Order: sequence, then C-alpha cells, then structure tokens
Amino acid sequence: MSHSTKKLGAMFTAGAWVLGLLIVALGFSKILDHQNNPNRSVSTVQTGNFSEVVLTRSRSGHYVFDGEINHQKVTFLVDTGATTTAIPGQLQQKLGLRAGPAMQVSTANGLTTAYLTRLDQLAIGDIELYDVNASLISAMEVDEILLGMNVLKHFELVQRGDQLIIRQYR
Repeated sequence: MSHSTKKLGAMFTAGAWVLGLLIVALGFSKILDHQNNPNRSVSTVQTGNFSEVVLTRSRSGHYVFDGEINHQKVTFLVDTGATTTAIPGQLQQKLGLRAGPAMQVSTANGLTTAYLTRLDQLAIGDIELYDVNASLISAMEVDEILLGMNVLKHFELVQRGDQLIIRQYR
C-alpha cells in the first residue's frame, strides 16, 4: 500500500469516528431534551362530560409541556405557586403582547417589576381559554412560561404518581 492510500484510509477512519461521535451526541441530546420536557406533544381525551390532558413529570420533578399562546407554540411549566401566568419579557414580541401597567411582584428571586398583559388565546392540547390575564416579567431568564393559578383554577387537577391530569368539565 502506498503512502497516499494509507493517509486517505486514516482520514476516512478519523472521519467515521467523528461522524459516529456526532450521532451519539445528538442521540443523547434528544434523550435529555425528552427528559426535560416529556410532553412535547400533548393529546386531549374528550368525553361527553369533560376534556382531559395527562402530563408526565419531567426529570427535574416539574410538569413541563408544549402548548400555545396566541396560536404560537410555547413551553409551559405548571406553577401552582404563581398567582398569575408569568411570561418572560423576551417572548413579548414573538407572542404579539402589549405591556400594560407596571406592578411590583414577589418572585422566588425577590421583588421585581411586571407588566400586565392579556392573552387572546391559551391552549393546553385541545383545551382553549380566551382573554386570559398574564404578566410580562423582563427579569425572567428562562424560556418557560409559568402557568399560574389564574389559568389552573378553571380545571380539576389530579396528581397520581408521575402524572398530572388536567380536566375541564363542560
């Protein structure tokens, strides 16, 4: 075998290793992403009396799921400690929200300023609410929207094991 073919073979071997490691890294990334939000696709069960969504707890112990605000896909985190649904300020433009009056709010990180806003539409699977109060908080440095009690009060919540059932009666 000549020197140039050995070099070419070594390059192909190195390329195969790099490609293999890249595929493994992408696979692990997808697994971790699913563990952080196991509810990327929320399905709704509808009966004659109610609509129901079942969420699976994330690896961190929270209920995180994909839903919609103003027909835009967003990620929610169920927060029974939040009085009002809280939206990170960086999502204001994407969701087409207007900042209303300012107010002081107490968060896990202390006092901060929030701005009242209204959501035309909020969806959890096929369950939709309209004209919902919310707050925009610039100091929130996460991408998840904290789904607060102003929304959760419209539902029956049942927690069993690692699942949260959100049920809306007709």
